[in-house]
Amino acid sequence: MGRTPSHRIVIVGGGAGGLALATKLGQRLGKRGKAEITLVDRNLVHVWKPLFHEVAAGTLDSREDAISFLAQASRNHFQFQIGSMSGLDREAKTIEIAAMCDETGHKIVPARTLPYDTLIIAVGSISNHFGTPGAEEHCLHLDTLTEAENFQRKLVQVLLRAQALPPAPGNALKVAIIGGGATGVELAAELHNAAHRAVHYGLKNIDPERDLKITLIEGAERLLPPLSPKLSAKTEIQLRKIGVDVRTGELVTEVRKDGVTTKSGQFLPSDITVWAAGIKAPEFLTQLGLETNRINQLVVRQDLRTTQDDNIFAFGDCASCPQPGSDRPVPPRAQSAHQQAEYLARTLPRHIAKHPVKEGFVYYDRGSLISLSEDHAVGRLMGNLFGNVMIEGMLARLAYTSLYKRHLATLNGPLRTTVMSAAQLLTRPIKPRLKLH
Repeated sequence: MGRTPSHRIVIVGGGAGGLALATKLGQRLGKRGKAEITLVDRNLVHVWKPLFHEVAAGTLDSREDAISFLAQASRNHFQFQIGSMSGLDREAKTIEIAAMCDETGHKIVPARTLPYDTLIIAVGSISNHFGTPGAEEHCLHLDTLTEAENFQRKLVQVLLRAQALPPAPGNALKVAIIGGGATGVELAAELHNAAHRAVHYGLKNIDPERDLKITLIEGAERLLPPLSPKLSAKTEIQLRKIGVDVRTGELVTEVRKDGVTTKSGQFLPSDITVWAAGIKAPEFLTQLGLETNRINQLVVRQDLRTTQDDNIFAFGDCASCPQPGSDRPVPPRAQSAHQQAEYLARTLPRHIAKHPVKEGFVYYDRGSLISLSEDHAVGRLMGNLFGNVMIEGMLARLAYTSLYKRHLATLNGPLRTTVMSAAQLLTRPIKPRLKLH
């Protein structure tokens, strides 16, 4: 008989950070029988969230880039359970996993409890509407893969409708994107790219310049407010070049089925309205008996343990982690979650062995890259190698792609990632560049 692992680690959330951590711990602890690692997620597959805008535009087929949680678990010595965390019993050290039902309401997987010795919460974030009337009812979102895929289906429907109508300015597809952060900016650029590809695939009645009107609305005085003014200015110039109507300094006060109203009194009509302005952590985190902040994030110490329970950790967008020498917490970015996953992969074995961990998590800003098309991006690289360098064009796009490849290498290893990349490069000429179904 095999020896029962002495320590049970449960990771809730299979995003970029959660899946990377499960993979690393499986290789380091699960493979040697030192711990039993279980990953819990409500989906069966993982797609890197920074690519959701490409899924939504149809320029990325999620089925081809998805990583199966079950297959990943089998290869890397951890277990996977499908479901959403719905409750926590800290005294019994168990979590509740809600039942899963299909579209008709038929129960597929029953509700159940899962015991843990160490619990790690990495459930990401959802859209924050800031109480804006009509936003939840009338906006599309890109918080989950399902929402991105739903957006893509709706986009195909309206493109087909535009193809069937007589060419006229009044028949233009109007898209309003609320939020000029990375998601909103990249989605605006990718939708323009998708419209041009649609023409290539036979929708000849569509003139992207005439039949697609994209309005990007940002409440701050410039796009990409957390980033440098120079990067914001370069991004806005590129968006205006491709015909995006950029409205900065405009606060949305109401969202209707047919458009949005701004604080200045303007009404901007839209057929599709997307909310990409701000995030918050899922509401259920406030019901766990742990300390949370005003946007539902779990408050953690610098070693990523929650303030009220040393056996529960949290990281990524759902956690508020202090930064040494700053009054601002670690920013909710993909690179933050990646760095925190690496930190926990190093320090959790010491926590489990009851050894002191002297080092706290320190976030290092490696720069920012914004994708604007298949062959163009803008960004800023930071670090010992680059210093602080602004890049754009194909070089920035290659740097942007390398971030995704690094994520894949963490999950699949360098050799497997190289083989997969080569296979994609070889089959690229025979595959459609736009998903139209």
